[in-house]
Amino acid sequence: MRMPMGLAGRGVLCALTSLALALPSAVAAPQQSPRVPFGQRYGAVQHGGIVRAANSSITCRSVVGKGASSCEAARRGAGVNGAYEMSYVDVDNDPNTYNSSRARLRVPSGSRVSYARLYWGGNLRVGEQKPPEDNGRVLIAEPGGDYKEVLADSLIGHRTTRHTDGFQASADVTGLVRHSGSGYYTVAQVNVAMGKSKAGAWGGWTLVVAYENQREPLRHLAIWDGFESLTTGRKSFSIDLGGMSIPPKASGSVGVVAYNGDRGTGNDVLTVNADGRKAVRLRDAANPVNDVMNSTIADHGRNATGRQPAYENTLGYDSDVFDIKPALKAGGSRLHFRFGTRDEGYQTGALFVQADARH
Repeated sequence: MRMPMGLAGRGVLCALTSLALALPSAVAAPQQSPRVPFGQRYGAVQHGGIVRAANSSITCRSVVGKGASSCEAARRGAGVNGAYEMSYVDVDNDPNTYNSSRARLRVPSGSRVSYARLYWGGNLRVGEQKPPEDNGRVLIAEPGGDYKEVLADSLIGHRTTRHTDGFQASADVTGLVRHSGSGYYTVAQVNVAMGKSKAGAWGGWTLVVAYENQREPLRHLAIWDGFESLTTGRKSFSIDLGGMSIPPKASGSVGVVAYNGDRGTGNDVLTVNADGRKAVRLRDAANPVNDVMNSTIADHGRNATGRQPAYENTLGYDSDVFDIKPALKAGGSRLHFRFGTRDEGYQTGALFVQADARH
């Protein structure tokens, strides 16, 4: 049984130019806020799952920090964005775009797309300052297609600090993905600044897709989003998913989108527990237990392939999928996720979960 759930009162309509959607004559632009509390964007109990495609929009160009490794070495391993002059990723050979990156979406054969949402964000202030008015617009090209404009349809997170100016925006792209299916999606014109600063530059995008497929297990599917910052003055926040019926020994996973998680600095943690039992600290081969926000786009510990470029270190952008089976041994009706830091912090924009459901 599918149970789609929106965010009443939080959004306006989006525009996808290629889909010829009829828009009202007066559509209010999305508002911006320094903090957008997390809420459920989509929920369902159905045979199927959640997949995602993601990539970064900016990378290093040259070394500016003392003792920093080369850009080539940083992209493969250690390195933080504040040690480099940062420049755009641009893979599309289109002179009309200044940044673009590509990633492959893999929807299982025989599936129907139930819901799809595109998230994008970055830092507006580095060596240059980008105008926040452009936060709510990107371009997307489906497999084999041309660019189409996508406008944010919800309240945009936008937080200015002494050193950074970060944001996240998002839009419903269900019609586009349902029509185009699996393949390589290209996202361009993410409003991110390049240059150098102590805080560094970061930015990227993630396409999250829920699908229905009768050949797969019955699962709880949930997509939550918002814009929450962890800083020296705010060390943790939590998200609770209730109303579930998860059997013992269930399988499940959680995906997270986050910004400005520096690799190697440590002290960033993510835990999950079911029904108040002992929390499990998430970790895998790509994300150490005390450094989970470490500039990776990884699936269960492996660098996500099918990306152009496919850098192992994205220098400030995280879009990771973790196994949560250890927390589901006894089943449960509620999942509690806690994000924490003891460092300079990071910004969190989305969380998506799938877990086996009781028949």
